[in-house]
Amino acid sequence: MFTRRQFLTRTLRGSSLVALGTVVPQFIAQTARAAAPGKDRILVVVELAGGNDGLNTVIPYADDLYHKARPTLRRTKDTVIRLGDHVGLHSGMRGMQALWDQGHLAVVQGVGYPNPDRSHFEAMDIWQSADPKRATPTGWLGRASAGIDNRSGGVPALHIGPGRLPMALTGAPGGAVSVGDQNSFRLEMGRGGADRQADRRKLLGELAAPAGGPGEYDLLSFVQRRQVQTLTAVEDLRDLLEGPNAVRGYGGGLQQKLQLVAGLIARGFGTRIFYASLDGFDTHADQASSHQRLLAELADAVGSFFQALKTTGHDGRVQLLTFSEFGRRVQENGSRGTDHGAASCLFVAGPAVRGGVVGRHPSLSDLDAGDLKFHTDFRRVYATLLDGWLGCESKAVMGDQWGHVAELEPKG
Repeated sequence: MFTRRQFLTRTLRGSSLVALGTVVPQFIAQTARAAAPGKDRILVVVELAGGNDGLNTVIPYADDLYHKARPTLRRTKDTVIRLGDHVGLHSGMRGMQALWDQGHLAVVQGVGYPNPDRSHFEAMDIWQSADPKRATPTGWLGRASAGIDNRSGGVPALHIGPGRLPMALTGAPGGAVSVGDQNSFRLEMGRGGADRQADRRKLLGELAAPAGGPGEYDLLSFVQRRQVQTLTAVEDLRDLLEGPNAVRGYGGGLQQKLQLVAGLIARGFGTRIFYASLDGFDTHADQASSHQRLLAELADAVGSFFQALKTTGHDGRVQLLTFSEFGRRVQENGSRGTDHGAASCLFVAGPAVRGGVVGRHPSLSDLDAGDLKFHTDFRRVYATLLDGWLGCESKAVMGDQWGHVAELEPKG
């Protein structure tokens, strides 16, 4: 079995000391202001991978230019979920209509950044790092996890789904956990069976004990404690996923993933940042049916998620953000699909959200080489959620001061 010294040597060898920079002291300063366990605010991020067609998600149904640009893909005023006299949601999104009717859904239009990149990989890196120059090697949520307290002791950031950890969660002190591979959240020891479990618990208990001395709250000690917190919570996570009363669902679609998140929140697991994705939005051909299916899956999953949270009394603690790496071009192509574009829309949902349409719909007569122009930098959305919702200093996370989107400031 590992000793305390051996364990710390191995884990700290791969830690994020350099990447964390000045974020750690901010975390320590905010600890006293943190909410009580079980009342911490939670952010759930849903990635729409492939480049969601924002123009057929939030639809300017009253604009003749839209109908001219989309002769086969256009949605008429009789088929949209009207949000007003000019725009409406795609009819596949009825699963989120209740959130809209309750004033719990913000529809943010014209989101992007200067000099947009239309490559899937580069654009996704930009959104996940919050750095259009792609000079930052870590993710915005990973960096943010250092700036929020977690008195419940859960894994600070949790990815639900198969594959590698998203860049957005990299750089978290103590690491982030990806649930999709049954072995990805286990800490293996030397002995097997019950002996191995006892060894694991004993080691984690020793690691959690205060180190003492004048350097107890220095940077090294902080990272050690965050790693211990993560590893200890991983034990609880394993029990929740594999025990006799296990929370199920992470092997399925987005609805199953979000139901798992709702279950973990209800069990008081303590994670404050969750991340899931829905793939398939690269709709170059025959877009109509596939986009309808994807938007229905998104809306049904989000709607059911908040219903589950309301049942357990936790909905007021949660906000959910959707994003995609870019939108699609205004003009549909010859294959009844759309190609890579630029500015698009995103959603922020939850009872604390000031519901409504945020910002004007980008002009269809004033385009950027055939693409919609943005008016709201996505980093302003991030800054609003970091400062206003998670209580984390956005400047420490993103390296610059960004203004807020006033309509996304939480109620109260």
